[in-house]
Amino acid sequence: MAEVQDKNNGKKKKGSKQKKMNVRVDFTPMVDMNMLLITFFMLCTSLSKPQTMEINMPSNDKSITEQQQTKVKASQAITLLLDADNKLYYYEGEPNYKDYTSLKESSYAADGLRTMLLARNRDAVRQVEELKQKKSDLQVADSVYERRLSEIKGGKGTPTIIIKATDAATYKNLIDVLDEMQICSIGKYVITDISAGDKFLIDNYAKKGALSANLANN
Repeated sequence: MAEVQDKNNGKKKKGSKQKKMNVRVDFTPMVDMNMLLITFFMLCTSLSKPQTMEINMPSNDKSITEQQQTKVKASQAITLLLDADNKLYYYEGEPNYKDYTSLKESSYAADGLRTMLLARNRDAVRQVEELKQKKSDLQVADSVYERRLSEIKGGKGTPTIIIKATDAATYKNLIDVLDEMQICSIGKYVITDISAGDKFLIDNYAKKGALSANLANN
């Protein structure tokens, strides 16, 4: 509240040109107003929610024997090995650690890993595109779309991707691979530790490449 104080205490002096006054503004009520505004914005502002990535793991059907599960997983599994200098390798099925030639080299480019995954998951990709079109045409509800999308990505015959990275691989390499899982409609994938056998395959593959380069130069 503003207050006006008269220095002369109401007494007039002869010959004075103008009465001087002191003005003091009390900002105490503003504190209460500020607190009310802060509380209002805290209650009305929507806080940012953490974003998560959905990962659909392989089905755990009790009616399938362990031997059958192992056989199916091996036939549908693709193991990705992430290494230094943006190197990307993969092998299909069960690993053959005695034969480093079973390892294949790919890349993070669109004509590398993406092309390979789209070829392995062709049917699911087609069904996902059809489902997205139906949702765009308002033919399916959001709840039905999410349920059907999860069923297609984790359906029978879809590949299971096993992602392994060496200590020399970068965080960007892992993010690029996870992006390709979404682009290629891969619903079953897992990130796990790399084994000594996988490192053996990578090391021998690299030695083979270096030997071939030396022979070519000579």
